[in-house]
Amino acid sequence: MTDFSRRHFFKTAALPLAGTAALAGTTSAAAPGPAPAMPAATDSHTLRWLDGAAPELMLGGTLGLPWPRGQQAKGQVFHAMDSAGKPLPLQTWPLAYWPDGSLKWTAHALPAGISAGAAPSIRPGKGVTAAGTTVGVKEQPDFVEVDTGIIRCRLPRQGNQLIQSIERDGRVVMGGCTLIAQTDDKPDAGQGPVTQTEFQSRISKLSVEQSGPVRAVIKVDGQHRSASGREWLPFSVRFYFYAGAETLRVMHSFVFDGDENRDYLRGIGLRVDVPLRDALYDRHVRFAGEAGGLWAEGVRNLTGLRREPGTAVREAQLAGRATPPLAQWGAQVRQLQHRIPAWGDYTLSQLSADGFQIRKRTKPGHGWIPAAFGRRAPGSGYIGGATGGVAFGLRDFWQRHPTQLDIRDAHTDTAQVTLWMHSPEAPAMDLRFYHDGLGMETHEQELEGLEVTYEDYEKGFGTPVGIARSSEITLWALAATPSRERLVQMATAVQTPPQLAASPARYLQAGVFGRLWSLPDRSTPARRKIEDRLDFLFGFYAREVEQRHWYGFWDYGDIRHTYDADRHEWRYDVGGYAWDNSELSPDLWLWYAYLRSGRADIFRFAEAMVRHTAEVDIYHAGRFKGLGTRHNVQHWGCSAKQARISTSANRRFYYYLTADERIGDVMREVLDVDQKLDEVDPVRKIAGRVDKGPWPARIGFGTDWGSLVANFMTEWERTGDVRWRNKLLRGMQGIAAMPHGFFTGSGGYEPTGPNEGALHNVSGDKISASHLSAVFGGMEMMTELVELIDVPAFKQAWVQYCDLYNAPRDQQVKSLGAPHGGSAVLTVGHSRLTAYAAAQRRDAVLAQRAWKEFLADERFGAKPLTTTRIAGPLVLNPVDEAAWISTNDTAQWGLAAIQNLALVGEHLKD
Repeated sequence: MTDFSRRHFFKTAALPLAGTAALAGTTSAAAPGPAPAMPAATDSHTLRWLDGAAPELMLGGTLGLPWPRGQQAKGQVFHAMDSAGKPLPLQTWPLAYWPDGSLKWTAHALPAGISAGAAPSIRPGKGVTAAGTTVGVKEQPDFVEVDTGIIRCRLPRQGNQLIQSIERDGRVVMGGCTLIAQTDDKPDAGQGPVTQTEFQSRISKLSVEQSGPVRAVIKVDGQHRSASGREWLPFSVRFYFYAGAETLRVMHSFVFDGDENRDYLRGIGLRVDVPLRDALYDRHVRFAGEAGGLWAEGVRNLTGLRREPGTAVREAQLAGRATPPLAQWGAQVRQLQHRIPAWGDYTLSQLSADGFQIRKRTKPGHGWIPAAFGRRAPGSGYIGGATGGVAFGLRDFWQRHPTQLDIRDAHTDTAQVTLWMHSPEAPAMDLRFYHDGLGMETHEQELEGLEVTYEDYEKGFGTPVGIARSSEITLWALAATPSRERLVQMATAVQTPPQLAASPARYLQAGVFGRLWSLPDRSTPARRKIEDRLDFLFGFYAREVEQRHWYGFWDYGDIRHTYDADRHEWRYDVGGYAWDNSELSPDLWLWYAYLRSGRADIFRFAEAMVRHTAEVDIYHAGRFKGLGTRHNVQHWGCSAKQARISTSANRRFYYYLTADERIGDVMREVLDVDQKLDEVDPVRKIAGRVDKGPWPARIGFGTDWGSLVANFMTEWERTGDVRWRNKLLRGMQGIAAMPHGFFTGSGGYEPTGPNEGALHNVSGDKISASHLSAVFGGMEMMTELVELIDVPAFKQAWVQYCDLYNAPRDQQVKSLGAPHGGSAVLTVGHSRLTAYAAAQRRDAVLAQRAWKEFLADERFGAKPLTTTRIAGPLVLNPVDEAAWISTNDTAQWGLAAIQNLALVGEHLKD
């Protein structure tokens, strides 16, 4: 290496973190790695609003912040300030710890109703105590009561009502809140009379997870129960209360645990009662529309009449204010207003991504009339009057169609509002597997199907039993009908919740997530070309979601796997080429892209993906609980049930950035998935696979153990529990002791017992490698692991794997005694392994090899950053296509680009 190359290469090497004593007799030392140049920052503690400006409505919010190793001790207090330096109320709790016990991630909550400004900050230290309202929680034997200072909510510990009431200013503004579901026993009437069954929530457990002073969280678990006593569809609902808030955030999750051949779920929703005290003409109905629009009417409308009630009367009703006293009305309308129809029932239904309808009727037994139409509703509404009411909203309303908002009995003393997460007016969900097996009865026949459609079929494995879905709802308990402008602001807050975040430089400086990225840099033509292509690829997928309508209740958040250039369509109906289900880590590509850029559009895209993949692509109950499903026409269709899909590697970014409890739950659900790996062996269909020997299971070192590493490492970080660290340590020691390290390929495994996590050689001197081992988070998890637990022989084995996987055949033979046998189809993706080995060894020649490997794929190096317009009879609708793009290649190219720039960026030549 020349002096010049040494000087420039060493700029990319990370400063070593302080070594600390680790558990069970090992030491934890930092591995030298990348530390790309960072721009000067005025203050790393200053925060930013993800979507730009400070929000118009501050409903209370939570964020996660990283801290460098050893900087903040456990128990450290923090304080918050607004943009002008004035103190703000703050609640803090730990999310993760470094091995030395110092804080790695902390969560922070700010109250509602404050003005934090464009650039608030959260800093270590006590600071000045901020005055403000606090949230209080009182626990009683039969209920829990939460008081935000604005509203008081009572939640029963048992029964069918999740909320008994919400009071404001001493008056009940919202009554009972229940969950409801409807099922059909047949998919359609063509198979005979359809019997419908209704279910209501039944509480089994209420837990107070947080009790203030800024944020309170109440979790309610239960099932849906029918009048006949059947209980199914387990649910978990979290209620979030912030100090000073008039709102209640609801995170609703349910699991499908029925029989897909007889349980056709039609509707699932949340229903609240709204007491009404105002005169019918002083009651107001609102639905949010597109582009800041609002549908606004009275229950008894006073406009458009034959006789004039008076300008002040009409203007007051339109504005949502109480009308003047009757004595001030026009005489004829005053005397005859009871003859004006009162409209009691309203429905806004969004049955597709491109059309909604509002209709209304006076009451049951009378006909519906169409009232309004639109394309995409934000999913928010209001019912109430001058003395109070309830506003409501369902996030991702049109994106997760079919959805629906119902208001019923608005002409009576108590209206009902139902937010349908799946509209009962749409066809019932038919979750049955999409084909009959096509005569595949034997193992050989199943492999034939895999050969022609890339579908891994196995009878009985394409089951939806255990899949889940979560939805976000916001409820407002209001003292009066809000202005039209404020209701539009509310709808915006539902669809794009304000989110505070740190700067990309702050995340990088903290050394979290393996330090495998750098900040965008267009200082040279070669760097600019890579950055432009990264932007193009994300923009392409963002446009594809809209262009291809990747929307729907079960589908929104996922993307397609492979394109069909002949049909000018993604292969939505071809076996393993349809939905992607996290194949080759698009999740990781998106999250690293966000970390380095701070872009809101990338965050929102990745957020939708994690909400989908953490729920629909993972089993939360049943035979395959804890496992995920490989890519397929249906998200649950493939028989490859694997830890590589359910791994916490894909979820932990969002959890640490937002402190989201639901994602935290999901990561805990997969902690014991290693106990499934013998019962559902990922390679059970592969001829010549290594036997497990005398051990309980056999697992591969890549997609299996690498996925488990993410699960165990995340739990160790979250809790500090040495059990998980020791489980990792035993696996690391096992691989280090293998004859060829990672190139041994797989080993016998002990998932439980006193030696849990241990790996044993069952392959003898055999050499084995898979092109998939490092591309499901393996690269990223091993990079973090060697920084957290110091096992030199393990690190040596990992660096050897990174060096040799893409190495020329003669180099493999020289080092291993034989070629490792891994496929070369993912050379570009594996170039980041070469880059990592180069960074660890400070080897400029190896760094150049990494860039050569990265630039080897001409599809990414030579293809112009443009799409081709296809129109006319070749397609149903005109499309802009880039037929050379596939999700596998995009995700791996994106990760390699980001990581190579961080690891060996100084060696990229123009």
